[in-house]
Amino acid sequence: MRSFFNSEKPLPPAPFPVPAKVPELNDAELAALYYGQRMGGDFYDFIRVAPNRVLFGLLDVAGRFEENRGIISATQDTFRTRGAELLAGQDINEAEAMTELYIELNRTVLSSKSGLRACPAFVGCYNEDLGVVCYFNGGHTPGLARDGTGVSELPATGLPLGLFSHATCDALMVALDPSAVLLLASRGIVEAKCRGEEMGMARLKENFHGTTAATAKEHCLTVLDQVKEFMCAAPTHDDVTALALLRAAKTASKNI
Repeated sequence: MRSFFNSEKPLPPAPFPVPAKVPELNDAELAALYYGQRMGGDFYDFIRVAPNRVLFGLLDVAGRFEENRGIISATQDTFRTRGAELLAGQDINEAEAMTELYIELNRTVLSSKSGLRACPAFVGCYNEDLGVVCYFNGGHTPGLARDGTGVSELPATGLPLGLFSHATCDALMVALDPSAVLLLASRGIVEAKCRGEEMGMARLKENFHGTTAATAKEHCLTVLDQVKEFMCAAPTHDDVTALALLRAAKTASKNI
C-alpha cells in the first residue's frame, strides 16, 4: 500500500524584527532598554519621518516572543513605512496622521495568521521645532510626563491593537518644556510583584518624580533598577522595558 504525504511545503520561519536604532534629536534625547532577554512581545522602535519629526513607539504583542515575532516584524514594517509616509509632509495635521497610523497598525496585527493577539501600544511623534509630542495610547500603560510642576499621566486614548477591525483611537498632544521627560513603561514594570504586592503606577510615578537621572538612558536604567530592587530579584515574570524622551534644558545665551 502506498503512503501519501502532505505535499505542502513547510512555512518559512517568521522573520525577526529589525534592531531599533535611536536617531539623533535636536535639543532632545531618546533612549529605550529591555531588562535581560526578551520573553514576551515588548518591542520599541524609532524612525525619523521628517527633518523636524521623530516617530517612536513602545508596543506589546500578547504571547511569547517565539510565537509572535512574525507579528512584531510585520507591525514594525508598517510602523516604519506608513509612519514615514503619513508624517513626512511639513503642512500635515499630525493628529490625523497619527490616528491613521493607529488604523494601519491595527489592520496589520489583525491580519496575522497567528490568531487574535491584543497589542497595547503607545506611539508618539516628537516635533523638535515645537517641543510637542502628538501621541496615541492604545490600551498601553499610561505614559508619564514630568516637568517642573510634577508628574502627569497620559492614559489610554483607545483600545489595544488587534481586537476590533473598526477600532479607532484619539491622538492627543503633550508639550514638553525644557528639561521635561516623557517616560513609557511596559506592563511588566507596573505588574512586577513582591510578596503578592504589585509595583503599580503610583509607586512608578513616585520614583519617577524623585529620580535625579540626567539623561534619557539614565532614566531607563533607573526604572529597570527600581523594578529589580522592588522585587529583590532579577525580573523574569515578563518583559521589562522602559523608553524615555528628554527635552534638553535651556542654555543661557552668552553676551558678545
